Amino acid sequence: MVLSITQSGDGMDDLMDVPYASRYDLRQLPKWRIPDETMPKEVVYQFISDELKLDGTPLLDVGSFINTSMEPECDKLIMASLNMNFVNMIQNPVTTELQERCVNMIARLFNAPSVVEEGNNTEPAAGVGTIGSSEAAMLAGLAFKRKWQHKGEGNGKPNIVIGANLQVCWEKFANYFEVELRKVDLKVGYYVMDPKRAVEMVDQNTICVVAILGSTLTGEFEDVRSLNELLTEKNKKTGWDTPIHVDAASGGFVAPFLYPDIEWDFKLPLVKSINVSGHKYGLVYPGVGWVVWRTQNDLPTDLIFEVNYLGTKQPSFTLNFSKGSSQIIAQYYQFMRLGIEGYTKVMTNCMDNARALRTEIEETGHFFTLSRDIGVPLVAFSLSVAREYTESDISDNLRMFGWIVPAYAMPGDLETIKVLRLVIREDFSRGLVDKFISDLKEVLNKLNGRIDDPALCSTGVC
Repeated sequence: MVLSITQSGDGMDDLMDVPYASRYDLRQLPKWRIPDETMPKEVVYQFISDELKLDGTPLLDVGSFINTSMEPECDKLIMASLNMNFVNMIQNPVTTELQERCVNMIARLFNAPSVVEEGNNTEPAAGVGTIGSSEAAMLAGLAFKRKWQHKGEGNGKPNIVIGANLQVCWEKFANYFEVELRKVDLKVGYYVMDPKRAVEMVDQNTICVVAILGSTLTGEFEDVRSLNELLTEKNKKTGWDTPIHVDAASGGFVAPFLYPDIEWDFKLPLVKSINVSGHKYGLVYPGVGWVVWRTQNDLPTDLIFEVNYLGTKQPSFTLNFSKGSSQIIAQYYQFMRLGIEGYTKVMTNCMDNARALRTEIEETGHFFTLSRDIGVPLVAFSLSVAREYTESDISDNLRMFGWIVPAYAMPGDLETIKVLRLVIREDFSRGLVDKFISDLKEVLNKLNGRIDDPALCSTGVC
């Protein structure tokens, strides 16, 4: 498709010429305003479809944690429920129960002390499905702030202690809900929050300490067990009861299957809530996230709204109201389809491919890796010595082969350290590992001045 941009007579509208569409219509299409007249469906479909082809290929966007593939049977369930508004519990009682089942499954996976068992009357887990982990994290933060307010012990602005490797949603939460963020600086060679330093920053206005299970920078798990021990000791000395929230957006669906012996979840007494992303290693399309609380008592009841405008009283604790049902259904499908066995196989394969990729990258002799053997399946790496080109140059040149690889600076005082990161998802096969390494070598050959055009390497010039 060829688009040419022309100006309308008043100079205000960019118009798009769509030459092939002349078999349907000869009109130019307005770009920045709603058309005056109805368009043929074939024209609208074709020109939007063609424009979207210029977006990147999800499979090759190795900077993203977002799941990009599901089975056809699940796709059918998603398509069949696209027009369902989850919030309408009268219309969708089954879907409502599917969310409750998912919450209970996740709470059990994270070792919540009191959840529904088959055949008894134990109380259901406290939790909710969200649009993503950002909303889930904010709901958890609101619960901690409200609990702190109820205690009435603080005499200043509430604060959260968190590592400088935080995800941006915590910056948003602090800004939107007037909470101070106390960031624990990172150190060279240690790119996650130091639990000892974190506990030192806690005071009577600290509503929680956030531990990150799967840093977006390096994939590393923070030491939640040590944090729990140190914070327990401080709470005893001060009389406070500062809790822990675990941001497990990336690692919550990895750790239980690959590292079941690591203590990070509700096994630790001070962990009161956990958020996890269903559309990352939960293996669902965007967007769905989850937040679960240790017990019902850890979620303040005055944050739960009783809404009856759809015909009956319905509990609601989300930042938005309406949302689609399809991702909730898809999450339930994945839990039932894969089970513990299936998730373990998927995560094991992802980690095996991450290790293979790490080995190949290091063997080029140009890089060292910052990611660890234990963590989320990703490879974060930097140039091993200063060169005439940067990590950003490598990222830009990889785009020539379709790869989308982010290049970013580490936060705070470590901003001189630049990092490239590849996230290994279920659809990143060993064949793609080999293809990426081949393309990376061609880019290095170009940047090192061995050839003028990396595309020539494929012809044997290299």
